Amino acid sequence: MINLKLTRRAMMAAAAAVVALGAPAVAEEKTLDSLHFLIPGGAGGGWDGTARGTGEALTKAGIVGTASYENMSGGGGGKAIGFMIENAESQHGTLMVNSTPIVIRSLTGVFPYNFRDLTMVAGTIGDYAAFVVGKDSPINSMGDLIAAYKANPRKTAIGGGSVPGGMDHLVAAMVMKAAGEDPTAVKYIPYDAGGMAMAALLSGEIAALSTGFSEAVDLANAGEVKIIGVTSGDRVSAYADAPTMTEQGIEAEFVNWRGFFAAPGLSDERLAVYQNTLSKMYDTPEWEAVRERNGWVNIHNSGPDFVSFLEEQEKVIGDLMSELGFR
Repeated sequence: MINLKLTRRAMMAAAAAVVALGAPAVAEEKTLDSLHFLIPGGAGGGWDGTARGTGEALTKAGIVGTASYENMSGGGGGKAIGFMIENAESQHGTLMVNSTPIVIRSLTGVFPYNFRDLTMVAGTIGDYAAFVVGKDSPINSMGDLIAAYKANPRKTAIGGGSVPGGMDHLVAAMVMKAAGEDPTAVKYIPYDAGGMAMAALLSGEIAALSTGFSEAVDLANAGEVKIIGVTSGDRVSAYADAPTMTEQGIEAEFVNWRGFFAAPGLSDERLAVYQNTLSKMYDTPEWEAVRERNGWVNIHNSGPDFVSFLEEQEKVIGDLMSELGFR
């Protein structure tokens, strides 16, 4: 099995967070008057959904007064990272969302920076990956997709909302390898974030889309797309009709973490406020509504645990990229 799972520590944290959500809700005291979110990709992508969903929960629960959002696309997330670092002193009221690509892109040498150049705040959620096709596509399963790929690899393009060698591409290659195909032969077409990639799928530019599960749920519920495979161990309740890769004979599991970073040089006091703000969110019904709607997994790694988690991810992902021929 090709398996990029969470660390044991992260899984224990996730379980603890789920247990905590079963406790009675209590009124939350506001910790911040305002919070600005920097989103390294366009509208409709996983980063966008994570930042806006987090802001929604924090403001509705009364933990944060107001939340604002800024989309800054470019360089597979590199533009926003560079902006945070180069304008650090003016960005101490900002949290930037990021995920597995911050590790992937630094490993490939595309980014001149890595996660150590930022202030690591906390990991917050996990999002499974999914393969998606249009509602009128003749492809109804991963078996159908593999058959179409075998018949004509170059005409069975798979798109994604990340750059070549980025996370959506890595997942597509991982799944195809687990299905017995050459992972380096996949025709991958990149788009600027998940929203544009989904638009390309709906217009027929690509045969299938490699994306985050949460990015496909609303359209699947509306009958606009079909989710033909999810990289979860079990079916996800947010859209239980979507079969797992494993039940279709493809031994591939993957969870993409997402979390928040701040500018370098942030004071310890301000960092503690941000970490406390995010920690309080997990005990609210407002957060549970956002989490359930998106099919996310609670993964709360804060402070030193987040640093250790990222370092372990760096090793695991680096090994996987070498195995798939991406390094």
